[in-house]
Amino acid sequence: MKIFNTLAREKQDFVPLVPGHIRMYVCGMTVYDYCHLGHARVLVAFDAITRYLRARGWHVTYVRNITDIDDKILKRADDNGEAYTALTARFIQAMHEDEARLGVARPDIEPCATAYIDQIIAMVQRLIDNGYAYHASNGDVYYIVSQFDGYGKLSGKNPEELLAGARIEVDEAKRDPRDFALWKAAKPGEVCWPSPWGDGRPGWHIECSAMSTCCLGESFDIHGGGPDLPFPHHENEIAQSEAATGKTYVNYWMHAGAVRVNNEKMSKSLGNFFTIREILDQYHPEVVRYLLLASHYRSAINYSEENLQIARGALERFYTALRGLDNIPASPLAELDAQHPAVARFIADMDDDFGTPEAIATLFELARQLNTARAANDDQQARELATLLKSLGAVLGLLQADPDAFLQAGGSDDLSADAIEALIAERVQAKKDKNFARADQIRDELKAKGVVLEDSRAGTTWRRE
Repeated sequence: MKIFNTLAREKQDFVPLVPGHIRMYVCGMTVYDYCHLGHARVLVAFDAITRYLRARGWHVTYVRNITDIDDKILKRADDNGEAYTALTARFIQAMHEDEARLGVARPDIEPCATAYIDQIIAMVQRLIDNGYAYHASNGDVYYIVSQFDGYGKLSGKNPEELLAGARIEVDEAKRDPRDFALWKAAKPGEVCWPSPWGDGRPGWHIECSAMSTCCLGESFDIHGGGPDLPFPHHENEIAQSEAATGKTYVNYWMHAGAVRVNNEKMSKSLGNFFTIREILDQYHPEVVRYLLLASHYRSAINYSEENLQIARGALERFYTALRGLDNIPASPLAELDAQHPAVARFIADMDDDFGTPEAIATLFELARQLNTARAANDDQQARELATLLKSLGAVLGLLQADPDAFLQAGGSDDLSADAIEALIAERVQAKKDKNFARADQIRDELKAKGVVLEDSRAGTTWRRE
């Protein structure tokens, strides 16, 4: 298996530190608002990666943290006139609801920063003791960037260029403008914890260094996150962790691509900023999940109504192929015939840096073969292909819905499923009465409202467009 390692800037053969066991940490949410589409990209990408690794027989320990204390959280809580703990609890619950709707499994460990204050303080003290940090006159503790020789190795940024482009505010106590806060002295009335340097709270970067090493060890296999994290967050994590332990922090760095909306950067100022729950109020969760997986996890993805309709159409092809085949199991990948061409292609594509677009192309080929088998009334072949289709789809977290439920989902309140079924029954009776004009009228009326009727020897089924 090969993984594109951001640190090496190339695909590399994946070799875990402990044979058979993969330890992975992914930077999670700062919980002061609802999760947005960019969060969904990271959630779904690393969920699919974890699913596949486990399907291939690896033991995976997946850690995704929660940042439950920072400036944005405190400001939002203050603006709302509520305790910051009430704010974070509410949005943690909302995050769990959103990820469940997207079919994203919970991580094995979900550490919150506030539960690791003691470990964070211990790591900061270790950095001071090792000569990589100092307690400044303003009460903050800063990391000494110039002291760490490898600074910039992940992002490719030159420390001297960073120095040339930086400046120190008049009231700052930093020795060097590149230095960053490990511990922030508390302002009057601010939430804080006691420390050897006075009351305060942790900086953002040190939280992840402490939580990841506490949960996975001082060195682990994979660290992932969004496209905006290589610098400064992950660069600072490396500097902190390796200066504290003297060991290589992470062997493979993985970063998901950015999300654009109608080919523009997503931002609140442009009015194209969407939360996960806003999107899921309009689209079936699998449509959103498919859209996020149809592009490679490292590539930029464009969110638009057109692309959502394309995603919906793709899933309709799969579910239409599966429709009417009852009790089709989704077998574990390890139980499928690895020599079957579709299985072999799927594994080869996913082993190549988790190539979900190519893996989905294999699902389309299976759906085509399944439709051919059904047209030839080859029930045994059709069921075998349907099992492969559902099983490989399940590895990606797709094709989990009942076909009829998916194909009939959505629509307006004035045309419920019961109303459609009643019109279909009226159409059947009209045909029996040889009132073909009325039968055609009903079909046309339903078509105009986005409902497609499909007649077969078994009867009439319907789906929404």
